[in-house]
Amino acid sequence: MRVLITGAGSGIGRALAIQADRQGHGVILVGRREGPLEQTAAGLRDALVVPADVTTPDGRASIAQAVAMTGLDILINNAGTVPSGAADTADDAQIAATLALNLAAPMALTRDLLGALTASRGQVVNVGSVFGDIGFPYFALYSASKFALRGWSDALRRELAPRGIAVTYLAPRATRTDAAQGFDALIGPMAMTLDSPDAVAAHAWRAIAARRREQMPASRERLFVALQRLRPGLIDRALMRLARDPAVIAAATLPK
Repeated sequence: MRVLITGAGSGIGRALAIQADRQGHGVILVGRREGPLEQTAAGLRDALVVPADVTTPDGRASIAQAVAMTGLDILINNAGTVPSGAADTADDAQIAATLALNLAAPMALTRDLLGALTASRGQVVNVGSVFGDIGFPYFALYSASKFALRGWSDALRRELAPRGIAVTYLAPRATRTDAAQGFDALIGPMAMTLDSPDAVAAHAWRAIAARRREQMPASRERLFVALQRLRPGLIDRALMRLARDPAVIAAATLPK
């Protein structure tokens, strides 16, 4: 099978590509910078590097041209950004950039590649977050983008089912990637536990291979998501206490 992964130059994207290679799949590696993509490709048996910005029409056109040559079975929308900080510190540019990469790009790229996915009766995989179920203080913008991605995934799954296309929504918890450096100050005060990209990718591929509708982390966060859906008031109280913690407030308001 041919698997396309956005954000494949590092972190979860690179780990997903390595797992795909181990399962015998050919991969199309997409990212803004060619150097990191080449580093990912160096250890793979069948990899095509496509430097492209998924937030632009020209970038998506380059990706579509590559897919036209190779075909496509699985599209993994992984590229994303993790903004953090107080809600009143996000300027217009940050809001627009976050929504462009975390939400608009997966929607537009999936649209552009639906012909190939229909031909293969393939699969769309959207990499979301536990924060797409649990709105976390000081991650309001990020949570909003992942809530939207989860809702779009549900609607898309139902729409594409008649074409034989599966849609899988992955919701890992915080992961040790370059993006995590942006909220490093919050990890301690918020008592976050971070998974390795390799662990996240190995867990994710079990859901991808089974064409499951969604996958939660194999950790206590699975319980928190269930409580959020069934007893949101409990999660409200816990996170409001966290938001009032002076150490959390201080970490969230550090200059970046």
